[in-house]
Amino acid sequence: MLVTCQQMQEIEAAAFARGIHAADLMQQAGCGIAAEVSRFFPKPGSLILYLGSGNNAGDALVAARELQEKGWLIHVRLSGPANKLKPLPARHLQALPAVCQLSEPVEMETLPRPIVQLDGLLGIGATGALREDVRLLAAEMNVQRLKHRASTVAMDIPSGLNGDTGIPEEDAVIADLTVTVAYAKQGLLADTAINHVGRLALVPLPDLKPDWATPDTGSQLLTPEFLRPVLPRRDFDFHKGRAGRVGIIAGSAGYYGAAILACAGALRAGGGLVTLLVKAEAYPILASKAPPEVMVKVVKDYREALDRSFDSLGIGPGIGLTAEAEILDIIRTAPLPCILDADAITLLARGHSAIFESPAPRLLTPHPGEMQRLMPGIQHETRVTQARLAAERFKGHTLLLKGARTIIATHGQMTTYNATGHPGMATGGMGDVLTGVCTALSAQGIPLPQAAGMAAWSSGRAAEMAALTLGQNAVLPSDVAAHLGAAFLELEE
Repeated sequence: MLVTCQQMQEIEAAAFARGIHAADLMQQAGCGIAAEVSRFFPKPGSLILYLGSGNNAGDALVAARELQEKGWLIHVRLSGPANKLKPLPARHLQALPAVCQLSEPVEMETLPRPIVQLDGLLGIGATGALREDVRLLAAEMNVQRLKHRASTVAMDIPSGLNGDTGIPEEDAVIADLTVTVAYAKQGLLADTAINHVGRLALVPLPDLKPDWATPDTGSQLLTPEFLRPVLPRRDFDFHKGRAGRVGIIAGSAGYYGAAILACAGALRAGGGLVTLLVKAEAYPILASKAPPEVMVKVVKDYREALDRSFDSLGIGPGIGLTAEAEILDIIRTAPLPCILDADAITLLARGHSAIFESPAPRLLTPHPGEMQRLMPGIQHETRVTQARLAAERFKGHTLLLKGARTIIATHGQMTTYNATGHPGMATGGMGDVLTGVCTALSAQGIPLPQAAGMAAWSSGRAAEMAALTLGQNAVLPSDVAAHLGAAFLELEE
């Protein structure tokens, strides 16, 4: 669930009243933050701590101790005198060996890379404009991030960002990764916060639980802990028929790659039998280029898919706009889940009535431009409002709004946010892989809202894994498909 800053403070106060010690929570939080830093930066380098005087600094110092043991070189930049630190952070600073405390900005050129700046200046209790001493250090972090390509990791919340509204103050920290603790704060997922938060990760703290009887379940950040129970566990005598019969309607002249990528996504997501349905003119090329595990079948009319024993249909990547009647009829009549992407969404935008007659659930996966075609006039609304309005309009179906914070909405159900992935995914074909993953998960019996969330999380995580060796900007959709297995393995473990 998402919480407000006040709710988070109430949860902490209730924990203290039960006898939970702040020192223990600080230890757990710091170790969790260190684990996330190691996950995204597996090669030890230089860690620069930017510390305020509060307990947020203590979390950073615990994380620094853990990372120092793994070979990281530690530097510290304090916003004020060391004797102004609260007792717990002061104790951790004194106990941290071989630390270089700096009164001036560090000489970045001399440091081993990677260089990670850990933002421990302010916690969720701080609001309003940054104090001058804090503002100067926050601005310094932002400059060094741009000038020297240092990576910034914010703890719990980027300093200077409002945890409830997501509105940044002047010189608020711009993070590449924000590791929030216990629960995601609602401001972290606001549209205005995206470029300050970066990748959002969560460190669960089991000792911090809501003290109110009915927790707010209206919104949820997708995490491995949330998704893992949804992933089916296969019996030992499992066979390909039980793994899902996946139908993909994709590909046309000039857009053959979309079909290949969708099929690759379906295979790597565990689809048991993947069939690509194509028109005759596309068959020679797609039959030669499709993965060998894919069955490529020629159809005169896409509606022939209705006569086959599919468990789920993925429709749209690269099909073009010439088969409008066929595609809309499938959307209108198919008695099985369908994932609608790309050209299928464009065709649907011309004939909304088709989806209102559908006998089974549909998953719509628009990017922002396609969303405007589906729902004209809502471009000035926030992304989550857009997704919820679309879910309200298309009741019974699920909306996956792509973007840096993919949002999944279904009328009457929890809205979920995905935060995996990186800017290197801004390249053609990523959505085709996602369509294949969604379709395969749906074919395995996972309801569409959960299948969409798992597909978004796993695709984004696969892209992150690929970037560890390739760099973000070099990651291709085919690399994402190739790393899906590793992403699902991490989800299982």
